[in-house]
Amino acid sequence: MNLYPVNAGNFKLDGGAMFGAVPKTIWNKTNPADQNNLIDISARCLLIEDGKRLVLIDSGMGNKQSEKFFSYYSLWGDDTLERSINNAGFSLEDVTDVFFTHLHFDHCGGAIKRSGAGFEPVFKNATYWTNKKHWNWAMSPNKREVASFLKENLLPIEETGRLRFLSEADGPFSYTNELGFEVFYADGHTEKQMLPIISYNGQKIAFAGDLIPTAGHIPVPYVMGYDVRPLTTLKEKDFFLNYAVENNVFLFLEHDSVNEVVSLKKTDKGVRINEILKCEDVF
Repeated sequence: MNLYPVNAGNFKLDGGAMFGAVPKTIWNKTNPADQNNLIDISARCLLIEDGKRLVLIDSGMGNKQSEKFFSYYSLWGDDTLERSINNAGFSLEDVTDVFFTHLHFDHCGGAIKRSGAGFEPVFKNATYWTNKKHWNWAMSPNKREVASFLKENLLPIEETGRLRFLSEADGPFSYTNELGFEVFYADGHTEKQMLPIISYNGQKIAFAGDLIPTAGHIPVPYVMGYDVRPLTTLKEKDFFLNYAVENNVFLFLEHDSVNEVVSLKKTDKGVRINEILKCEDVF
């Protein structure tokens, strides 16, 4: 097995929205804001090369939306999903599977592109993975998330005929025989977000998704304002962070533009960062 970080692009989000009830005087120390109160965000995806499979975890927001749409997110940097995959030594056609942690546009939008007056899949040979409960949630969105679940991202995936649902989990963890890694299910940010836990050379690495988007979100009360069930997120974070410490699980941070991977430790204040690592030091 080989792992490759691939950056699908960089953007900015409102720091207050990203940290909810946490005062700016606190979160600004770890995630400094610009003059518009925006903080730097990355869409750091992960490629898993395992035998004949090349699995992409999430795909960023893509480039098919309007100029007005992108103006809300202050795009920065030169990274794109295709360029990052090419830099890892692969082509778009090599990707066999695309696994979505969830279907918010900044996690799945890069899997679909414009084609004339319509849309088509970016990964023409891939199978696309989510779960039935989350798919149904995304297809009939609540008013809080309706702007995050975009039909132009979802319907073209369904139309490929290669949309697949992972089997339901009996508890918070499930092993995917199809893809070869564990999945942790979380309901606080959105219904049935799925976080892969990969075993690599004896080390477990968890793709932290939007449960713990940046290193600044590791303290349990630091919950995003975007979460639909913040009290559920509190419980899930507390459980997951303790699980990670007790099982020596590293966190791969999807949205942190600076910190890529962290190990954890228990302190008097709760679980905190033990060491900040580069992907190249782990993979």
